[in-house]
Amino acid sequence: MIGKGIAVAGNILVDRINEINKYPQISELTKILNVKLAAGGCVPNVAIDLARLDPTLYVCAIGKVGRDSDGEFAVSIMKDNGVDVSHIVSCDTQTSFTEVMSEISGQRTFFTYLGANAEFGYDDIDFEKLDVKMLHLGYFLLLEKVDNGDGEKILRRASEMGIETSIDLVSENSDRYSLIRPCLKYVDNLIINEIEARKLADVEPKLENLELIAKKLLSQGVRKRVIIHEKNLGIVVSRENGTTVLPAYDLPRSYIKGTTGAGDAFCAGALLGIYEGRSDEEILELASISAMGSLSEADAISGMKSREELQQAVASMGLKRCKLV
Repeated sequence: MIGKGIAVAGNILVDRINEINKYPQISELTKILNVKLAAGGCVPNVAIDLARLDPTLYVCAIGKVGRDSDGEFAVSIMKDNGVDVSHIVSCDTQTSFTEVMSEISGQRTFFTYLGANAEFGYDDIDFEKLDVKMLHLGYFLLLEKVDNGDGEKILRRASEMGIETSIDLVSENSDRYSLIRPCLKYVDNLIINEIEARKLADVEPKLENLELIAKKLLSQGVRKRVIIHEKNLGIVVSRENGTTVLPAYDLPRSYIKGTTGAGDAFCAGALLGIYEGRSDEEILELASISAMGSLSEADAISGMKSREELQQAVASMGLKRCKLV
């Protein structure tokens, strides 16, 4: 008997978000205008977003942190937001962290320390106590043991238990995307951005190629649907319903405070739509308003609200969809 709720497994870290006017050239200096400390990574971002979108949903966090103040901070933030943190493992390695350089324009640059995340793997998940309907695992390419075989083991075990699986990646300029392809046969829902999709499918990342890319990833093993997002649209290609495209909302420039966590917010909305058995268009709509919520604040989670509040915000602002060229 499959349980209820969604488990989010993988990266847990602390983001130090440094707001700047412009990223400097080599040897140049730029002033940091503001600094915010936030829990970051796939697990805190997606799990907290899910819990805020639907406070009645059971959300479980799975990952590894150090026995240090950063680890305590990340775990406490998730717990305070209604996420079950009982599956998080502590270790002697320092908690992972990322220095985020967030420009006023919305562009971001990241410097990350792998820390405890590099040690997270199959043996850190108590599958006997994992009573959920869905398991989301990310980010591939930032989890050393997951990238080197444990990811496939985790997804296979979850699949054998009847748990619906999904994964997310990071945008990396490398040829390591080949490490992910063996896992796709155990992935029900692949939720990634256009850069990651192009790298994984090895297809030119033009807007008109997104459907082709998604179909290729389905042919490589993804079992139910491929969801690709970029700043102006989301696209779903599913085995059951074919292709669905939905433009993003055209937001006023003054609304966007930062893009940190917007991809995770999109992912959380998509996961909730899938969990609820929504149509592909409804999945993209929920993902779209979730990303919109994230964009309203500089950090990854502060802008996220309940689904009803986000829907009201869309209506009150009279937002229209982006026009696709």
